Amino acid sequence: MEATSGNDEVVSGELTSVAHAVSLPAESYGNDPDIEMAWAMRAMQHAEVYYKLISSVDPQFLKLTKVDDQIYSEFRENFKKLRIDVLDPEELKSEGAKEKWRPFCLKFDGIVEDFNYGTLLRLNCSQGYTEENTIFAPRIQFFAIEIARNREGYNKAVYTSVQDKEEEKGANNGGDKGANSGGEEEKGANREGEKEKINKGGEKEKEGYKEINKSGEIAM
Repeated sequence: MEATSGNDEVVSGELTSVAHAVSLPAESYGNDPDIEMAWAMRAMQHAEVYYKLISSVDPQFLKLTKVDDQIYSEFRENFKKLRIDVLDPEELKSEGAKEKWRPFCLKFDGIVEDFNYGTLLRLNCSQGYTEENTIFAPRIQFFAIEIARNREGYNKAVYTSVQDKEEEKGANNGGDKGANSGGEEEKGANREGEKEKINKGGEKEKEGYKEINKSGEIAM
């Protein structure tokens, strides 16, 4: 998957700040700094891959696991009114919330690989992985919320924002080349580009799916 250098710089900067907020459950990992650093790097790598993915492909077409339908169905059956565009940490981390999430998560033990492995989750889906916008969550919780965000259209804000910036950048770079004819050619190219994205969307989905799964095995 290709990503722009500008977007890479933003993502890298955001993920660097996330590193300061990452911590491990003491009962699980103790205080071994090497283990903590390894987990942080893997979680950050997964976050970076996922953010690039939803920036490059229309999120509503993404498939994150082989059981997306089951995860989404179970999630919305158990959390009908949960607001997912901007998450309230209390809905995930309070004692009452944990009691409700626990049976949901355990349903996917043996179905989703490393279902309870530590992952980074964005609170506001229109923003990136900044320190203030990121919390620690089990992998299945990440999948449940992000699959729902993709299907319900919330993550499209990230994709649209990145694509608009790229179009603006391209327009600025070619602005001096024939204002009228150049503009029409650019619009035509953009239209053709959109058609190509739609026609080849399946291939891009598969490509992104392979990348996120590969990253899941390595980074999560």
